[in-house]
Amino acid sequence: MLRLITDFDGPIVDVSERYYRVYQFCLEKTRRSDQSVRELSKAEFWQLKRSRVPEKQIAINSGLDEAQALEFAQLRRQTVHTEHYFQYDTLVPGAVEALVKIQAAGVDLAVMTMRRVWELDYAFQKFQLGRFFPENRCYCLANDYVKTRDIEDKPLLMTRAIEELPAVADSWMVGDTEADITAAKKHHIKAIAVESGIRDRAQLELYHPEFLVPNLSAAVDFILETGLKNQRSLSIG
Repeated sequence: MLRLITDFDGPIVDVSERYYRVYQFCLEKTRRSDQSVRELSKAEFWQLKRSRVPEKQIAINSGLDEAQALEFAQLRRQTVHTEHYFQYDTLVPGAVEALVKIQAAGVDLAVMTMRRVWELDYAFQKFQLGRFFPENRCYCLANDYVKTRDIEDKPLLMTRAIEELPAVADSWMVGDTEADITAAKKHHIKAIAVESGIRDRAQLELYHPEFLVPNLSAAVDFILETGLKNQRSLSIG
């Protein structure tokens, strides 16, 4: 049996509008009333985020001074995961169809995300995604979990998943960040990075995923095709 463990934000949900709305809010809140700033376009902003430009630098690029940039970054951290802004998340085109396809193929499907329980529940309800991920296939953070860094927290979730999930012949991890790739590699799971999320190709390549594809649809097609090939090889052998 095959298993696909997928990240949530990036492969399935597009968070770019939420992040951009928070950027606009923080810029407006931080600037002085008489201060001229340059609000980045969404495309400019998202390109900076995807290439891992720090929040402070994004603020400075927008015309804030050093002290304001620190205030901007702090306000952004406090705001980006608040309930009001989750309404701006959207589905990545083709993601639901990809989930339907891999579920129909009998692949064991699990989700692993840095969202907290309430954040994941909110999205499940909004996008009707609970049908793909029963409770015992959901790995996320407790509502009171004190985050450190994703690249440290996500491997801990993967450790828990490996201990709890039934054994399968082959496992794949699909994600859009260095945390996903690191978590997979630490447990000898093949990592497929997707370019539909918060890291661009250059950033993902730094962490050497086994495969790099445009989105979840392409990842699912690749996994199913590879799985069928392996099954044929075993049957011939």
